[in-house]
Amino acid sequence: LEMLSLKYIRENTGYVQDSLTQKQSQVSISDLLEFDIQRRNCLKEVEVLRAEKNQVSSSIAELKKGGGNAKADIAAMRIVSNRIKEVETELRKIEESIANDIYYVPNIVHSSVPLGKDETSNLVIKKWGEVPDFSFEPKDHLKLGEDLKLFDFKRSVKMAGAGFPLYTGLGAKLERALINFMLDYHVTKHNYTELFPPFLAHAEAMQNTGQLPKFKDDMYEIPEDALYCIPTAEVPVTNLHQGEIIPEAELPKKYAAYSACFRREAGSYGKDTRGLIRVHQFNKVELVKFVHPDDSYKELETLLENAEAILQALGLHYRVLELCSGDLSFSAAKCYDLEVWSPAENKYLEVSSCSNFENFQARRSNIRYRNNSTGKSELIHTLNGSGVATPRLMVALLETYQQEDGTIKLPAALHPFMNMDIISIS
Repeated sequence: LEMLSLKYIRENTGYVQDSLTQKQSQVSISDLLEFDIQRRNCLKEVEVLRAEKNQVSSSIAELKKGGGNAKADIAAMRIVSNRIKEVETELRKIEESIANDIYYVPNIVHSSVPLGKDETSNLVIKKWGEVPDFSFEPKDHLKLGEDLKLFDFKRSVKMAGAGFPLYTGLGAKLERALINFMLDYHVTKHNYTELFPPFLAHAEAMQNTGQLPKFKDDMYEIPEDALYCIPTAEVPVTNLHQGEIIPEAELPKKYAAYSACFRREAGSYGKDTRGLIRVHQFNKVELVKFVHPDDSYKELETLLENAEAILQALGLHYRVLELCSGDLSFSAAKCYDLEVWSPAENKYLEVSSCSNFENFQARRSNIRYRNNSTGKSELIHTLNGSGVATPRLMVALLETYQQEDGTIKLPAALHPFMNMDIISIS
């Protein structure tokens, strides 16, 4: 099963092409539709040939019964049989091409999404909290981390190269505290079920969520085992219900999962690479929902609120962006980004994307629900959002709560997780 289905593309060609244009996608559906015509022609020809073969078979049987000569008919049937084999081989090739190409077709853009070519057309729809005001020259997270011995980027290079952070001492404890705080918050206050998924996934799982085939170059692959390091817990958690039919009464299903995330970030070298701002391995608490199609846009708003609640509980200034069509991800129909304020960078840093995929991932993964009134199984809608990613959260937290003496005054929400209220040089 794929999304979008070939039938849907055939019946809504103009709409699909328009959506691809809005997403700035270079994918051509004309090739796909040409394959579709060839496929249907092959199917028709096979049908006609099989009918002919059946007819000739009957004719041979009749001739043999009456003692007649069936040589000519047998020769004719051999020609028909050979042609059936040829057409079936051709059909297999066409179907392989369709199966390959259709996985490159991105999801349809929802009608409420603002039009635009790139991130410059994203809309700021909300700001929360105040931009921190300092009576002294604030340090950046790198200087704070160095002075307080919270992380060590020089030594981590000895282990894995650049872009793989090493947290040390109270920095390691703070990272762990943030993960535990966020998981506990989503489980107790937002009623998510906690999962602790594998950090590796196979190609089918990656394809189901839309990471493959398009983003293969961004992932760390382990070819001997046909596995990939996950770029987000969205991959294993969405595949939790792969191939299942969920009873309607159990909807929505909501999961919160911590995982390490691995991204090669191919093509983004030299872009925001300082310290924790862009790394190859990072920690994240992910929120995934399986919902009734009628409720998915309402559920998207609650998902956003759940992610925002973390930043509010930590007292961090942030803004919410509604992404325009040209900045939407491959699989998303609609998306909000959450960006937290970094005083030293003097800009907003993305810590969460909250997306509705509608039935795009569900079709690929064959995840359905049983409709109570009709008794039929129908495709479910999936959503996910970071709740939230830790590296840039750590940047904003350290920089926002720094004191003139170089210590970090922790927000109250973290006191029980850190067993302290101030981080200072021990």
